[in-house]
Amino acid sequence: MITVVGTGTGAPVDAAALAGAELVVGGRRHLDAAVLPETAERIVLGPLAPALDAIREYVDKDRRVVVLASGDPGFFGIVRALAERFGSELLDVRPGVSSVAAAFARLGLTWDDAVVVSAHGRDARTAVHVCRAHPKVAVLTGPGAGPAELGAALARADSDRVLVVASALGDAGHERVERVSPAEAAERDWGTAVSVVLCLDESRTLGPVRTLAGPAAAARAGWALDDGDFAHRDSMITKFEVRALALARLGPRTGELVWDVGSGSGSVAVECARLGAAVSAVEKAPDGVERIRANAAAHGVDVHVVHGTAPEALAGLDDPDAVFVGGGGCELPGIVGECARRARRAVVVAMAALDRVPAARAALADAGFACEGVLLQSSRLAPLPGDVTRLAATNPVFLLWGARTPVHREGVAL
Repeated sequence: MITVVGTGTGAPVDAAALAGAELVVGGRRHLDAAVLPETAERIVLGPLAPALDAIREYVDKDRRVVVLASGDPGFFGIVRALAERFGSELLDVRPGVSSVAAAFARLGLTWDDAVVVSAHGRDARTAVHVCRAHPKVAVLTGPGAGPAELGAALARADSDRVLVVASALGDAGHERVERVSPAEAAERDWGTAVSVVLCLDESRTLGPVRTLAGPAAAARAGWALDDGDFAHRDSMITKFEVRALALARLGPRTGELVWDVGSGSGSVAVECARLGAAVSAVEKAPDGVERIRANAAAHGVDVHVVHGTAPEALAGLDDPDAVFVGGGGCELPGIVGECARRARRAVVVAMAALDRVPAARAALADAGFACEGVLLQSSRLAPLPGDVTRLAATNPVFLLWGARTPVHREGVAL
């Protein structure tokens, strides 16, 4: 049996949990804080594989092992690795208070509506995009993905978020909980004692009562919303039929960044944000910029609006996972080419003009995208006097989409 004990947020390790242990594994601070049996072997956790091999030797001989971990070891913790190696039936897990729960408790906030994302040993950009898209986020940090890196990325996006950096939680002499702006966080060296970082839109920290835990976006019903759900000028909006296929090809999701270039009313940007993605909307018309912001606010989502002309306005933006291009005029091939050069996964282009299709298609192909397309032409039901109905045709729109071709190396897709 392997006993896994959560500690590190103030509660001492129960002496009974350590009684009779022949091997105790944990971080140095956990081992130093516990009273271990005199005959027990100690292993300070560094690389995980050697520790798991040592545990295997004890388990095979039916000798008792105790693993000390931070907080709740089943929450982004060592329980996963132990269960994968030894099986859940061999684990006796005794959770402590997680750093996430402790940090929210210090602020007096509920966290049933929070998004929790781990940046420990993972790509930090996912955590950044989650912070941009959601009003209440807890980030489990790691080397290269701490408060400074998160702050720098959020500052580039003109984020109005506040970062709450919780360090040494549970250590009465050293615990700190500090509120800072992203720019302030970026300028500091936070050391190695950071427990968790909360990223908050403080105007929305007390949301409505929840029945289902998690981000509000996950509970939003419907997509390809009616055109009337958005403020727009003279019907200048990506129609819902086009939006439906564009969203399907963009595949916006939590943890990713989507650009909406030539955003107009911001309907595509808002829909991507409703589906959990972080979004940057680029628009050259001043009234369009205000319209995008109003539509985002009306739908309760965050959209980073950039006032400028593409492709020049794209230079200061973080690289996207997917891009929707809904405008561009004569500059369209250059815009599509720049978007395709920087997009990690997909580019979707909507055009009303037939003569722009070949150049846009060539720009996608030149950037290494496998390109497909379709002409969308729909007719909507429209009432006529006398309780009869006619079909009202909408303007045809060409939709091109490109997916980046995976690079294969020794049979493995990268």
